[in-house]
Amino acid sequence: MSNSQAATPQYDYGVVKQFSVMTVVWGIVGMAVGVFIAAQLAFPALNFDLPWLTYSRLRPLHTNAVIFAFGGCALMATSFYVVQRTCQTALFAPALAKFVFWGWQLVILLAAVTLPLGISSAKEYAELEWPIDILIAVVWVAYAVVFFGTVAKRTTSHIYVANWFYGAFIITVALLHIVNSLAIPVTLTKSYSVYAGAMDAMVQWWYGHNAVGFFLTAGFLGMMYYFVPKQAGRPVYSYRLSIVHFWALISIYMWAGPHHLHYTALPDWAQSIGMVFSLVLLAPSWGGMINGIMTLSGAWEKLRDDPVIRFLIVALSFYGMSTFEGPMMSIKTVNALSHYTDWTIGHVHSGALGWVAMISIGSIYALIPWLYGKKEMHSVGLVNTHFWLATIGTVLYIASMWVAGISQGLMWRAVNDDGTLTYTFVESLKATYPYYVVRMIGGLVFLSGMFLMAYNVFKTMSSPAASGNTAAQPA
Repeated sequence: MSNSQAATPQYDYGVVKQFSVMTVVWGIVGMAVGVFIAAQLAFPALNFDLPWLTYSRLRPLHTNAVIFAFGGCALMATSFYVVQRTCQTALFAPALAKFVFWGWQLVILLAAVTLPLGISSAKEYAELEWPIDILIAVVWVAYAVVFFGTVAKRTTSHIYVANWFYGAFIITVALLHIVNSLAIPVTLTKSYSVYAGAMDAMVQWWYGHNAVGFFLTAGFLGMMYYFVPKQAGRPVYSYRLSIVHFWALISIYMWAGPHHLHYTALPDWAQSIGMVFSLVLLAPSWGGMINGIMTLSGAWEKLRDDPVIRFLIVALSFYGMSTFEGPMMSIKTVNALSHYTDWTIGHVHSGALGWVAMISIGSIYALIPWLYGKKEMHSVGLVNTHFWLATIGTVLYIASMWVAGISQGLMWRAVNDDGTLTYTFVESLKATYPYYVVRMIGGLVFLSGMFLMAYNVFKTMSSPAASGNTAAQPA
């Protein structure tokens, strides 16, 4: 064995492989439920008069499956990989890492059973009842121990910026989950929040928006800061900007939650604070987007030939778009039109499909060949096809919801000369119907790409390795 081989750390890729595979599996499951409930909104008979198939029960199943199952597995797969490579050391407590994997899958399965049964705390993105909440907290603390333990035993003095974002995401999500989930149990399947009234709403949206800010933004920015430079073969455009981006983002995001509660019982000053901080948030968000996209400076030709790069860069473009749209929608006068309409749904999915799903898919496509010792995915052509399916599906989805939402907002606020409403709610629903059908088609197109991904990943994993069991990626 040469000195260079002896000096190469023996990385632990087992748990990374498990989380990577389950990212694809839960992506299909979560998005399939999403397409089904989108179809229900266009064709209500599809609930089949069965209580566990109603929209009200399947919608939280969809959000939990896509955010915490698909997104969570992608974050855990990439963070466990990135922290090893950038710290040049194997995972701390590999047995605990295995517990994190199996514990997280148990959380997901319990969600899949309880939510269709109507067992819910009715708090958005935090619907799971108290025994599952406790399990989530235990698994999350174990996740934090493995991640920060690996950082602590690093063999390099420098902590790469991706790990700063992953670390902030892990710490903040723990804080958000524990505080928002504080409840008084009544039975094994029922509890009541310790907060009351407007205070409960404020805590819920402090949690809800920061779940977006840290679970769905900071964590995936950690992914971006590793996989974009690595796939492009270029250094980060500005390392200084990445540090400014980090501190500005985590300082400001915490205060933006009240913009979900405009025109409610929340005090007006609290609503205004949420609006102001949301507007300020535009600057660090776009700083991060520009830093990611400009990393391709000098390597723009890669966009022609590498569909993985296309996934990553288009994801950043959607990130920029959705982080412009969000602050604009937080302005009270704009919110008066957009709130409670499908415009919000379009905004959420420009972030969820365009940013979160695309950056996750691109990162997994980069990661799988490295993990299994392959030069590239089994079929680059299928990756390219998946890219176009994902892009077209996302555009169909969000454009239809933008038009539907603005139409709803304008119809609901239209009044006759005598002050009566011009349109009934049913008339606005009838006007929305064609856009619900387009939304369903967009979801189907996106979901079809996920099936291609599953096939491509399976074929890549099962074909003979090019270089043993070590990752094909250079150190």
